[in-house]
Amino acid sequence: MAYGYKVYWQTGCTSCLRAKEFLKEHGIAFESINVREDAGAMADLARLGAMSIPVIARGDAFAFAQEIRDLAEFVGVALTRAQLPPAELNKKIDLILAAAQRFVRQIPADILAVNLPGRERNCLDLAYHIFVIPTAFLDAARGGSVTFEHFERLPPPELDTVGRVNEYGQGVREDFAAWWDDGQMPATLDTYYGVQPAEGVMERTAWHAAQHCRQLMTVVAEAGLIPDGPLGEAELGGLPLPDEVYDDEVPMKAASG
Repeated sequence: MAYGYKVYWQTGCTSCLRAKEFLKEHGIAFESINVREDAGAMADLARLGAMSIPVIARGDAFAFAQEIRDLAEFVGVALTRAQLPPAELNKKIDLILAAAQRFVRQIPADILAVNLPGRERNCLDLAYHIFVIPTAFLDAARGGSVTFEHFERLPPPELDTVGRVNEYGQGVREDFAAWWDDGQMPATLDTYYGVQPAEGVMERTAWHAAQHCRQLMTVVAEAGLIPDGPLGEAELGGLPLPDEVYDDEVPMKAASG
């Protein structure tokens, strides 16, 4: 079957999953290319001039798909969704980070170090990643940039326990609160997928962290435990989250095998 579009993605990538779901919801067929399994995928991206994912391509034209707004424009779909105001996003980000601290404490030690399906990333790495997401936003809000490297980081050697990763996460929560209290919200932020409205990047920070927090909560539940303070409307309401918790092509349940 010939497809008009190609989507380059990787397992466990929240933006990738959301992009694929968006296209399916709008009846847009595409060729699905997992860059961790397709040997030629990165060469294709390099030829296009795109070295991060998710990317949607049509011939030699492409768009980064981190923001559904950019994806929708590329495929010609009009968006009407309302975005939560920054004050509400700020509250949700803190609630989500607090939930990540709770859930990672519950994960049994023998599961904590097991890689998630399709990734060289375990649950402790994932908890650290959740805390890096708002760090990337803060770096950009303070004059730097949201880089793809932010999201490829693994915990440094000294953050080798749940307690130490959660201590790092607590520091991020406090830093984010201090930034919010300063009231210095720029109009735009520099990111690896282009200059973006700051409020849009803040929303992405919230739902990106929330989606990974959903994954931690799922690990807790699949271990036969009751999540401590499960995510609900206060944390997730109004966020443009994917329907699936992990991925529609590589189920998260494979992690328990």
